[in-house]
Amino acid sequence: MAAVGFLIEIGGIWLGLELRPGPDAAWFGANGWMGTLLAYAFIASVLPVWALLQARDFLNSLLLYLGMGLAYVGFFALGPTFAAPAVVLHPPGAPPLLPFVFITIACGAASGFHALVSSGTTAKQLSNEAHARPIGYGAMIGESLLGLLATLACTAGFASSDLWHGHYSSWNAAHGLSPKIDAFIKGTTHFVTTLGIPHELAAALIAMVVVSFALTTLDSATRLLRFNIEEIGASFKIPLTPNRHLSSPLACGAIALFAFYRIDGRPAGIALWQLFGTTNQLLAGLTLTLASLYLHRKRWPVWPTAIPAIFMMASTLSAMAINLVAFAPGGKQADTLLLVVGGLVFLLGCWLVVETFLVLLPRRKAAAR
Repeated sequence: MAAVGFLIEIGGIWLGLELRPGPDAAWFGANGWMGTLLAYAFIASVLPVWALLQARDFLNSLLLYLGMGLAYVGFFALGPTFAAPAVVLHPPGAPPLLPFVFITIACGAASGFHALVSSGTTAKQLSNEAHARPIGYGAMIGESLLGLLATLACTAGFASSDLWHGHYSSWNAAHGLSPKIDAFIKGTTHFVTTLGIPHELAAALIAMVVVSFALTTLDSATRLLRFNIEEIGASFKIPLTPNRHLSSPLACGAIALFAFYRIDGRPAGIALWQLFGTTNQLLAGLTLTLASLYLHRKRWPVWPTAIPAIFMMASTLSAMAINLVAFAPGGKQADTLLLVVGGLVFLLGCWLVVETFLVLLPRRKAAAR
C-alpha cells in the first residue's frame, strides 16, 4: 500500500504539471486555497493521528527522502564551485552576526517546534517506547542533512558569482520568506537537473518537497494549538474546551486571523515570520531547560543539556531584545504588531527562566543544610 500511495503521489506531481492553469487563470484564488487548507487543518486536527496525519506524513517523508537523495547525488555529480563568498561579516543592512547566526540556523541545529511535535504527535505513534531514541536521533540527522542541503543550494546552487550577488546584494534584497524559498528551490533544482531530469519536473518535485513540509507544519501546528487550548481551558476550568470539536475550530480561527488579516497588503502571518527564528529557538532553549530540570531531579549529570540550554536562552533572548528595539517606534523596522507579539514572547521567556531558578533554589538551600 505504501508503494502504491507513493507512486500515486509522484504521478500527481506529473499530472499537476500537465494540467496546470495558464499564468492568466484566475480560478479559485488565494483566498479559496487558504479556506481549503483551513478546512483540511480542521479535519486533520479532529481525526485520530493514525487516520490521516500519520499516513500523509509517511508519504511526505518518502517524497523528502527522494528529493534529498536526488539533490545530493546531483550535487556530487555536478561538482559545482561555490558562487558565494566563504564569509561576509558585515552584509549591508544585516543585524549583528552574533547572536543572530544562531537564530538563523534554527531547525538545522536545534528546533523548538520539533520538541513540541515529538511530545504532541510523535509520542502517540510509537509502538514501543524504546523506539523513541533511534527515531529522535534519526530525525535530528535528517533535519541536519536538510539544513546542509539548504546551505548548498543557496551557495553552490547559483551558476555564477554574479547571480549570487544579485540575489544577496543586501540583507533587504533577500529579506522575507519568498526570496529564501525561491533560492532553495532554484539551487536544488540545479543539482537535480544534472541527473538528466527535465527542469520543469525537477522544479515541481523540489517545490512539492517544500509544500509537503508546509502541510506537515500546518496540520501538526493546528493539532498542537488545539492541545494548548484544551490545556489552558482545563487549567482555568473553562467548560467545553476539552471537546476537540470546539477547540479545533478555535485553533483554526486563530490561524485564519493571521492568514486573512492584512498588514501593509501582506497577511499578518507573513509579517510575523520575522519572529519565527527567535520563537523557535526560544522553544528549543526551554525544551533543553526542561530536560535539564528533569535530569537534575533524577540526580543524573545535567551539563549535557544545561550548557546548551544556557547558551540557547542567552543568544535567543538577546536577539529578541535587539529586535524589539528595532520594532519600537522610531526604530529601524518600527512595527506595532511585531513589537507587541515579540514583547509578550520575550517576557514569557524571561518569566520561565525565573521559574527555573525558583525550582532549583529549594534544592540548593536543602543541599546547604
